[in-house]
Amino acid sequence: MVPISYYLILAAALFCLGMFGVLIRRNALVVFMCVELMLNAANLTFLAFAKQNGDLVGHVSAFFVIAVAAAEASIGLAIVIAVFRSRGTISIEEIRTMKH
Repeated sequence: MVPISYYLILAAALFCLGMFGVLIRRNALVVFMCVELMLNAANLTFLAFAKQNGDLVGHVSAFFVIAVAAAEASIGLAIVIAVFRSRGTISIEEIRTMKH
Protein backbone atom coordinates (compact mmCIF):
# COMPACT_ATOMS: atom_id res chain seq x y z
CA MET A 1 0.00 0.00 0.00
CA VAL A 2 1.23 3.45 -0.93
CA PRO A 3 0.55 6.07 1.75
CA ILE A 4 -1.79 8.91 0.82
CA SER A 5 0.92 11.44 1.62
CA TYR A 6 2.91 10.27 -1.41
CA TYR A 7 -0.06 10.95 -3.67
CA LEU A 8 -0.60 14.37 -2.13
CA ILE A 9 3.08 15.31 -2.44
CA LEU A 10 3.03 14.29 -6.10
CA ALA A 11 -0.18 16.24 -6.67
CA ALA A 12 1.30 19.32 -4.98
CA ALA A 13 4.44 19.06 -7.11
CA LEU A 14 2.39 18.73 -10.30
CA PHE A 15 0.18 21.65 -9.31
CA CYS A 16 3.18 23.87 -8.52
CA LEU A 17 4.85 22.91 -11.79
CA GLY A 18 1.69 23.84 -13.67
CA MET A 19 1.30 27.08 -11.74
CA PHE A 20 4.86 28.15 -12.46
CA GLY A 21 4.33 27.28 -16.13
CA VAL A 22 1.25 29.50 -16.28
CA LEU A 23 3.08 32.36 -14.59
CA ILE A 24 6.36 32.13 -16.51
CA ARG A 25 5.56 30.93 -20.03
CA ARG A 26 4.51 33.29 -22.80
CA ASN A 27 3.19 30.77 -25.32
CA ALA A 28 -0.58 30.27 -25.13
CA LEU A 29 -0.39 26.55 -25.95
CA VAL A 30 2.12 25.92 -23.17
CA VAL A 31 -0.10 27.86 -20.76
CA PHE A 32 -3.05 25.62 -21.68
CA MET A 33 -0.92 22.52 -21.13
CA CYS A 34 0.09 23.84 -17.71
CA VAL A 35 -3.56 24.42 -16.81
CA GLU A 36 -4.25 20.81 -17.79
CA LEU A 37 -1.39 19.74 -15.52
CA MET A 38 -2.99 21.64 -12.65
CA LEU A 39 -6.35 19.99 -13.31
CA ASN A 40 -4.67 16.56 -13.32
CA ALA A 41 -3.11 17.37 -9.96
CA ALA A 42 -6.58 18.12 -8.63
CA ASN A 43 -7.79 14.80 -10.04
CA LEU A 44 -4.96 12.97 -8.29
CA THR A 45 -5.96 14.60 -5.01
CA PHE A 46 -9.63 13.64 -5.46
CA LEU A 47 -8.69 10.06 -6.25
CA ALA A 48 -6.23 9.79 -3.36
CA PHE A 49 -8.89 10.86 -0.87
CA ALA A 50 -11.43 8.56 -2.51
CA LYS A 51 -8.99 5.68 -2.05
CA GLN A 52 -8.44 6.60 1.59
CA ASN A 53 -12.16 6.94 2.37
CA GLY A 54 -13.24 4.00 0.22
CA ASP A 55 -16.06 5.85 -1.52
CA LEU A 56 -16.89 6.97 -5.04
CA VAL A 57 -17.29 10.70 -4.44
CA GLY A 58 -13.69 11.38 -5.49
CA HIS A 59 -14.15 9.35 -8.66
CA VAL A 60 -17.26 11.32 -9.60
CA SER A 61 -15.45 14.61 -8.91
CA ALA A 62 -12.50 13.49 -11.02
CA PHE A 63 -14.88 12.57 -13.84
CA PHE A 64 -16.37 16.06 -13.83
CA VAL A 65 -12.91 17.65 -13.74
CA ILE A 66 -11.93 15.55 -16.77
CA ALA A 67 -15.07 16.74 -18.59
CA VAL A 68 -14.30 20.38 -17.75
CA ALA A 69 -10.68 19.90 -18.86
CA ALA A 70 -11.81 18.47 -22.20
CA ALA A 71 -14.17 21.39 -22.77
CA GLU A 72 -11.46 23.86 -21.74
CA ALA A 73 -8.96 22.27 -24.10
CA SER A 74 -11.29 22.33 -27.09
CA ILE A 75 -12.52 25.88 -26.54
CA GLY A 76 -9.04 27.12 -25.66
CA LEU A 77 -7.55 25.58 -28.79
CA ALA A 78 -10.28 27.15 -30.91
CA ILE A 79 -9.51 30.56 -29.38
CA VAL A 80 -5.77 30.10 -29.95
CA ILE A 81 -6.37 29.17 -33.60
CA ALA A 82 -8.66 32.18 -34.10
CA VAL A 83 -6.12 34.54 -32.52
CA PHE A 84 -3.29 33.06 -34.59
CA ARG A 85 -5.28 33.51 -37.80
CA SER A 86 -6.15 37.12 -37.01
CA ARG A 87 -2.86 38.29 -35.47
CA GLY A 88 -0.27 35.79 -36.67
CA THR A 89 1.10 34.97 -33.21
CA ILE A 90 0.20 33.02 -30.09
CA SER A 91 2.58 34.87 -27.79
CA ILE A 92 0.66 36.17 -24.80
CA GLU A 93 2.75 39.35 -24.56
CA GLU A 94 2.06 40.33 -28.16
CA ILE A 95 -1.64 39.54 -27.87
CA ARG A 96 -1.90 41.83 -24.82
CA THR A 97 -0.19 44.76 -26.57
CA MET A 98 -2.17 44.45 -29.82
CA LYS A 99 -5.60 45.34 -28.44
CA HIS A 100 -7.90 47.30 -30.69
